[in-house]
Amino acid sequence: MRRRIALVVAAVLVAVATVSCGSSSGPLIDSVQSDGVLVVGTEGTYSPFSFQGSDGTLTGYDVDVVRAVGEKLGVRVEFVQTPFDSIFAGLESQRFDLIANQVTINADRQSKYDLSLPYTVSEGEILTRTDNTSISSIADLAGKTTAQSSTSSWAQVAQDAGANVEAVEGFVQAVTLVKDGRVDATVNDSLAIAEYQKQTADPAVKVAAQTGDTSEQSFAARKDSGLMDAVNSALIDLQADGTLAQIGDRYFGSDVSAPDLATAQPPTQTTAAAEGPSKWSLIGDNLVPMLKATVTTTLPLTAISFVIGLVIALAVALARISSIRPLSLLARFYVSIVRGTPLLLQLFIVFYALPQFGVVIDPFPAAIIAFSINVGGYAAEVIRAAILSVPKGQWEAAQTIGMGYRTTLQRIVLPQAMRTAVPPLSNTLISLVKDTSLASTILVTELLRVAQLAAAPTFDFFALYSVAALYYWIICIILSFFQGKLEVRLDRYVAK
Repeated sequence: MRRRIALVVAAVLVAVATVSCGSSSGPLIDSVQSDGVLVVGTEGTYSPFSFQGSDGTLTGYDVDVVRAVGEKLGVRVEFVQTPFDSIFAGLESQRFDLIANQVTINADRQSKYDLSLPYTVSEGEILTRTDNTSISSIADLAGKTTAQSSTSSWAQVAQDAGANVEAVEGFVQAVTLVKDGRVDATVNDSLAIAEYQKQTADPAVKVAAQTGDTSEQSFAARKDSGLMDAVNSALIDLQADGTLAQIGDRYFGSDVSAPDLATAQPPTQTTAAAEGPSKWSLIGDNLVPMLKATVTTTLPLTAISFVIGLVIALAVALARISSIRPLSLLARFYVSIVRGTPLLLQLFIVFYALPQFGVVIDPFPAAIIAFSINVGGYAAEVIRAAILSVPKGQWEAAQTIGMGYRTTLQRIVLPQAMRTAVPPLSNTLISLVKDTSLASTILVTELLRVAQLAAAPTFDFFALYSVAALYYWIICIILSFFQGKLEVRLDRYVAK
């Protein structure tokens, strides 16, 4: 097993080195104009900048601006929707050519990406519950908890103010956490907050204070893409002919673009990235934190959920084969619901939907509940099939010698069924190990979330995600090893 783990480590490190040393191709603008298509990454859930309209089509301020840019360039714009936390990783992996999603200009992004001239200017605001009187300025965030997208500039604003930042996927989730009282506040763009209040008139939240930050938003492309000269020229033309003002008025009632783009200087493309930590030092610095998250969160979450899930599964399996029809139908309905809905949706229902009924559950217990219910639904069918695989004659023989139903299960049926069930249940356990990564969406800081948070400031997603994959792989190799040992042990006394 040690040799297999060593081979896994070597494979991952070689992959990291290959990407680190990979060479770039020619200017991106050439391929964009040659293909006649500009592929743009955006959230699609960040109203009023990028969201689904009433007819189901993608719309918003950023969407309209980048479409107008595409018209100036003479190319068609295609959109790829992705959560903001992974949008820069998508750009790095060449899933799209440009990001149009209110990317705030800052030094870190200037060092890592090509940024356009600013096409939006806004202020930062702090959103809290209406009954929260403890926050009236940016200084009051010290010691408080805010919900932010980990790769957004507002997360850095909150951290600089001394807040503890809980990473979420977007603004809507952040507001939900504020309303549920799970966090104290969220810091975001004044335009986004104003649009939210305009659309919802939500009395549960309020703007508690301004941050004092003026942010400029731009488009982002990969470093040395050669794309920004053409994009900047298009933005200048769009401001000159009044298109930017018209788009701004459509969504905000006023022109929100930066003043006088024709005389503005493009964001300085610094070389700070060269002075930052190398990929190897970044990996080295995060090996222990990721291992700690694995040991303290990922593995306990897996073990607890699997054990509880097996108890549920056994009860449901016995109900499924019960002669009591209402009980059997109820068990069948449970299995159908669990197997017919995504695990991520089940997590969201437990964590985000239940608070609407007054049931607020902390992240880790909420994850255990969701995972246990999910395991129970899938493992129930495995256990049911294993029980039914035991010859019916053995039930009849047990009854003949006076054994009751419970005793027959305990001493005759379940020991034999366990041998049949071990391989598929082991697969369920291995899948659960990997599925725990979804717990990051409900504020559980497990292995993958630690990798995401570490990658956010540096944008080195591939290196840290590779290490996370390595940890998951090693866990699965170890579990597979013990699965094989258990199967051999259970087969020891089986007649051949």
